[in-house]
Amino acid sequence: MICLMRSTSVRSNKIWRYVNMMKGYSKYKKLYFMPPTDDCFDWVKKDAIEKAPVWCSVDLRDGNQALITPMSLEQKIEFFKMLIAIGFKEIEIGFPAASDTEYEFTRALIEQNLIPEDVTIQVLTQAREEIIRRTFDAVKGAPRAVIHLYNSVSVAQREQVFKKSKEEIKQLAVDGAKLLKELADETQGNFMFEYSPESFTGTEPEYALEVCNAVTKVWQPTPERKIIYNFPATVEHSSPHVYACQIEYMCKNLDCRDSIIVSLHPHNDRGTGVADAELGILAGADRIEGTLFGNGERTGNVDIVTLAMNMYSQGVDPELDFTGMLKIADAYEEFTNMQVTPRQPYAGTLVFTAFSGSHQDAIAKGMKHREEHPEEKWTVPYLPIDPKDIGRNYEGDVIRINSQSGKGGVSYVLEHAFGIHLPKEFAPVVSQATKEVSDHKHKELSADDIHQIFMDRFVDIKAPIHVSEVHYRQENGIMASVTSARGGVRKVTTASGNGRLDAVSNALKMAYGLNYKIRTYTEHALGDGSDATAISYVGIEGKDGRRYWGAGIHPDIITASVNGLVTAINQML
Repeated sequence: MICLMRSTSVRSNKIWRYVNMMKGYSKYKKLYFMPPTDDCFDWVKKDAIEKAPVWCSVDLRDGNQALITPMSLEQKIEFFKMLIAIGFKEIEIGFPAASDTEYEFTRALIEQNLIPEDVTIQVLTQAREEIIRRTFDAVKGAPRAVIHLYNSVSVAQREQVFKKSKEEIKQLAVDGAKLLKELADETQGNFMFEYSPESFTGTEPEYALEVCNAVTKVWQPTPERKIIYNFPATVEHSSPHVYACQIEYMCKNLDCRDSIIVSLHPHNDRGTGVADAELGILAGADRIEGTLFGNGERTGNVDIVTLAMNMYSQGVDPELDFTGMLKIADAYEEFTNMQVTPRQPYAGTLVFTAFSGSHQDAIAKGMKHREEHPEEKWTVPYLPIDPKDIGRNYEGDVIRINSQSGKGGVSYVLEHAFGIHLPKEFAPVVSQATKEVSDHKHKELSADDIHQIFMDRFVDIKAPIHVSEVHYRQENGIMASVTSARGGVRKVTTASGNGRLDAVSNALKMAYGLNYKIRTYTEHALGDGSDATAISYVGIEGKDGRRYWGAGIHPDIITASVNGLVTAINQML
C-alpha cells in the first residue's frame, strides 16, 4: 500500500510524494495488564457519574514542570488564587525539593497565610530520604498539607531504570512511608499521606496491590484519618475500559478500603484521559488529579475543565465554578504561554459556534422552543449546555455566518441582534445574498455585516422607481394619489384599492405598465413603545412566476409598507 507524504518538512509548502506505508508497528506490543480476576466489570452496569469527585489541581506542579518557561513565584501565587476562586479545595503546589523557586513558593504560601481555611496544599516527593526531609522542611507550619510520596513500580522501570526486583521496589515504598510517618510526628503542621505507585498502568495489578497494602501496614489509616492512594495513568497504555478494570480491582482488594481515598491521575497519551477518568470514577475512584485545559507532560494531564463540565451537562453539580470561562482561559494563557485552542471542549472560542446552515436552523428552532417552554430541561440541538452558563452569548458565539451558513442562522442573527423578524419565505433570499458576500470575500461576516447587507440590498431601495409622495382619500374604498419618478421623469397617478397598499400598488402598475401580484405582507415594530420604528416586508410575484422581496423601515407603518412595496418592485425591475 502507499500513502501520501510531503517531500520535505510537514510545515513547508513543498509538493507531496508517495512513499510506502510506515511499517514500524511491528516493534510494538501491549504494555498493560488486565486484573487477575473477571470480577472487575461492575462499572459497566453504571450509566452516569452521580456526584463530583474530590478535585485536586496539579497545575502548579505537574502542569508547571511541563512548561517551556515555568511560572515565576509571583505568577504561581496568582494562579493559586485563581484556582481557589474556581473552587479547588486541594491544590498540589509543587515539588519543593526540586528547585529553590518551588521551595520558596511553598514557604510563601505558608508564611504569608495565603492558604484559606478550607483549602489543603499538596507537595510531591520521591521515595528518597534526602528529598523527603527537604520536603518536610518546606511544609513546616502548614495548616493542612498532603505529603505525596511516589516511586515507580512498572515492569519497564523495574527492569530498565532501577534494575531492582519486586521486593526491592516494594521496600523503597515501605521505607519512604516509614520516613513520612516519622517526620510528620516531628514536624509542626497538619499532614495527610498520599502514595502513588508511579507508572501504575504498566504494572501488574496484583503487584501494585501488594505494594499499596504494604504501605497501608505502615501508615495504619482509619476512617477518621484516611490516606490517599493515587493510581496514575503515567502513560496511557490501553483503552479506557482496561484502566477502569484496573481501578475496580484495586478498589475491591485494597486493605482498609473504608480508610482509603482512591485517587486517579490520568495522562492523555492516547487522547482518552477524560474517558479514563470518567470510567475510573464509575469503577470506584473518589478523587481526580488533573489540570485546567489538560496541560502537562507530553500530551498532558486529564482536563478538569472538560471533566467538570461533562458532569454539569448531565445535571451534576461539579462543585467548581466556570461561569467566567473566557476569563479563566485568558488568565491561563497569560500565566503559561500555552493556548486554549478554538476547539477546546467548552472553553474554545468556536465550540458553541455553528456555521452549517442546517445546524443553525436547528439551533434557532430549538432556542425558540426553549423560549416557549422555559420550564423544560435543556435539550437545544447541537448545544450540550446553555452557553450563557459559562459567560458566552448566543449572537457572538453560537450563530456565526460564512458561506456555509443558511437561512436559519441569518434569520437568527437579524432577529436577536436587531429585532428583524424575516418572513419564512424571505429568509432564504436574504441568506443567499449574505452567502454570496461571504463567499466573494472569503471571510466570516459579523452581525453588523449581515445587517448592512440586509439594509443595502432589501430596505428602502429607491431606483429605478422612486415614490416621493402619497395622498389618500376615502372614495370607492381607498383612493391613492402617488407621485413617483423613473429615469428622471416625474408622474402623478391615482388609483383605488381595497386598502392603502393595494391602492398604491395599482397606481404604480398603471404608471409603469407593471404586471405582478402582492403575495406576502407582514409588519412589526422595531423596538418597544409608541414611538418605535416600524418595519414591513412585502413579497410580490412577477409575471415570470418568481418572488421578489422588499422591506421598508419608517416611523409611520403606512410609509414603511409603501417603501417595502417599491423596493420589491425595484428588485423585480
